Amino acid sequence: MAELVTISSVESGTRILRWFLRHYPGMLQRDFYKLCRGGQIRINSSRCKGTEIVNEGDVVRVPPTLQSYQKVKKAETGEKYSLSDLECLRKCIIYNDADIVVFNKPAGLAVQGGTGVKKSIDKMAAALFPYDKISLVHRIDKETSGLLVVAKNQKAAQSLATQFQNKTAHKEYLALLQGNVSQKSGVIDNYVVKGQVFDDFSKIPDNVTAQRATTEYKVLGEATGLLSWVLFKPKTGRTHQLRLHSAFSLKAPIVGDDLYGGRQRLSDDVLGSVLNTQKLFLFAYRITFRHPGNNKEITLSAELPDFMQSVVNFLELQIP
Repeated sequence: MAELVTISSVESGTRILRWFLRHYPGMLQRDFYKLCRGGQIRINSSRCKGTEIVNEGDVVRVPPTLQSYQKVKKAETGEKYSLSDLECLRKCIIYNDADIVVFNKPAGLAVQGGTGVKKSIDKMAAALFPYDKISLVHRIDKETSGLLVVAKNQKAAQSLATQFQNKTAHKEYLALLQGNVSQKSGVIDNYVVKGQVFDDFSKIPDNVTAQRATTEYKVLGEATGLLSWVLFKPKTGRTHQLRLHSAFSLKAPIVGDDLYGGRQRLSDDVLGSVLNTQKLFLFAYRITFRHPGNNKEITLSAELPDFMQSVVNFLELQIP
C-alpha cells in the first residue's frame, strides 16, 4: 500500500529527487524517474516529472516498492543527524537572507564535521539550504554557545572570510568566571602555545611556534569572592583564546571549563546548585560585520541559552 508523507518545514524548498534520495538512498535515479513516468510517485495527488520542488505541507505519494529502503537508510548510509536535529537547528536561526544565515549555536554542537563528529553545523546547514553553497567563514568551540555566521554563496564567503582575517569583523563574548578578577578592565596581550600562555616571548621554548593573543575585557558584575561576569572582545582568534586568558591571565577559569580548571567545586552550596551543569559558561553574544550583499555594517546579538540565563537572573547580573 502506498504511503502518503507530508513535507515538513525543515525540508521545504527541496527538489523531489533529492528528497527521495535522502529518504530512500538505495533507490537508483533511473528507477525514480521510471516511477514518476508511471504515476507511482505523486505530489498532492498529481503526477510529477521529478524536477519539482516540494514545500511545507505538500503530500508526497511513496509507492510500496520503495518503503523497504527506509531500513537501508538507518543501517547503511551512516547519516548522523535526523530530521528532528535539522528542525532544532532551523529554530536556532536568528537571521537569514540570500547571502548569509546566522545561528545561535547551542553548546555541544560542533561547527565543522570530521572524524568522530556525529553532528555539525556545516553538514546540517547544507541540508537545510540544499541550493546554496554553504561555507564556514569563522568558528567557535564546540563547547561554546552563541552567534555563528555562515555564508550561502562564494561571494559572501570571500567577503566575510576577508573581514574575519583582517579583524574588521568584531565579536563580543559574555562569560562567567570562577573567582574574582583583580583588575576590572584592561587588555590581555601575550602568547599562546599548545594550551599554555606566555607573557614573556623569550621564555617560549625553541622550535615552538607561538601565536600572539590579544583580548580586551571588562568585568560587568561579581558574586564577591566567587564569580565574575565578564565581557570579552577578542582582537585575535587563537584556539581557546578566551578560555586560556581567563584561566591563566585573569586567574579565574570559565565556569564549566574541563580543560582549564573551571569545574572545581564552588564553596557556596547555593551557587553550586545553581551552576549544576556540564556546559561551558561562554557565549558569543554580539557580532558586527559588513553585509556581503550591500556592504552596510550590521550588528547582531543573541539571547543567552537557558542554562546561562537562569544564573544571570539569580545573580541579578546585567547584560550590556
